[in-house]
Amino acid sequence: MDTNYVQRGEALDYVNSGAAQIEAGDIVVIGTKIGVAGCDIPVGVKGSLHVEGVFEFPEKSGESTIDMGAAVYYDATAGAITATSTSNTLAGYAAAPAEAGAEKILVKINA
Repeated sequence: MDTNYVQRGEALDYVNSGAAQIEAGDIVVIGTKIGVAGCDIPVGVKGSLHVEGVFEFPEKSGESTIDMGAAVYYDATAGAITATSTSNTLAGYAAAPAEAGAEKILVKINA
């Protein structure tokens, strides 16, 4: 079997097949993972999604304390990170603790 190196993989090419432009910094669900748009991606155009790294995200309102290392999920309806797995997409893990009621949380994505 021949294997060819293609790219490092911290960011992946992504074609916006949606109905609206994706803005730089938007969270995009890609299957069972998430990506963070590295640039504006107009409809039908290829852009980049960051799929590795630590990002600061909004935390879902009303969350309890989330400990560093805890699995966290992207709630697409709220557009925020939560500790609740049900009906949400795994985002990664908390890269720092987030106190109850925090507005932001650091997340190591796709880990």
